[in-house]
Amino acid sequence: MSFGSGKIWMNGQLVDWADANIHIASHVIHYGSGVFEGIRCYDTPKGSVCFRMDAHLRRLYDSARIYRMTLDIQPDAFREAIIDTIRANQYSACYIRPLVYRGYRELGVNPSECPVETAVIVWEWGAYLGEEALEKGVDVQVSSWSRSSPNTFPAMAKSTANYANSQLIKMEANLNGYSEAIALDPAGLVSEGSGQNIFVIRDGTIFTPAMGGSVLPGITRDVILTLSQDLGIPIKEQPIPREMLYIADEVFFTGTAAEISPIRSIDKIVIGNGNRGPVTAALQRRFFDVVNGNIADTHNWLSPVYEGSTETLTQTT
Repeated sequence: MSFGSGKIWMNGQLVDWADANIHIASHVIHYGSGVFEGIRCYDTPKGSVCFRMDAHLRRLYDSARIYRMTLDIQPDAFREAIIDTIRANQYSACYIRPLVYRGYRELGVNPSECPVETAVIVWEWGAYLGEEALEKGVDVQVSSWSRSSPNTFPAMAKSTANYANSQLIKMEANLNGYSEAIALDPAGLVSEGSGQNIFVIRDGTIFTPAMGGSVLPGITRDVILTLSQDLGIPIKEQPIPREMLYIADEVFFTGTAAEISPIRSIDKIVIGNGNRGPVTAALQRRFFDVVNGNIADTHNWLSPVYEGSTETLTQTT
């Protein structure tokens, strides 16, 4: 099974993929009134594990709170719904899409009368930017589309509406022959990709835009902040001017889908020597060692999916 087949969890029930429907007059279709997450389940020698599920669920509920969406389901129950959906589809590894959205009752900009509904979709999804991208990197451009100004859309919420901007960024990049694009914030400073956080390396120090720069608080972004400390690599959260991209030694994207993807050129300017750099490689190696169960899960990031796969996740292999 993969995308388009299997079971989807909707409002407390597992239904066939083909039957997971909503009404055309649902509020989310007309006004983008939804929030969502992307989580990965990895196949390890000790069983299938979800990576940082609790952090993702906390951000999902934070996003819903920002948009005044009250969920009837508690986080622990939502967590179980995700596990149940993976088990129902018998996946050992998959991508997970929890979704909270305004459903069908009435149409109008005010969504308060529309029910808040929930769903979980799972499917097999490989490397978002391609398998080769993890090693060889991708070519990107600086987008002509900017991220939103503060006090317009809440950048800290992972909202379906916010991704209308991401679509414009991604489509422009692809039409221009690039794999991705980097968006600037309203001040012209580096923000993020269409769906990824960004990190810039210069003289052995990692730089990433601070949370005030129209940046989503990425879960993998947080992982990089932690792993860089574990590896003794200095890292700074600060404003990044566009031109710093062009003189960087290394640049990479992070995200649940993108994982850790090096960038080899920006606006046709080669970054470093045009290959994955040593800092990016070290962080990639540590990240995949953790998610693949090759080293101890010292940060308790892995949640087992199937019974009997829990005993030794935190033990050194």
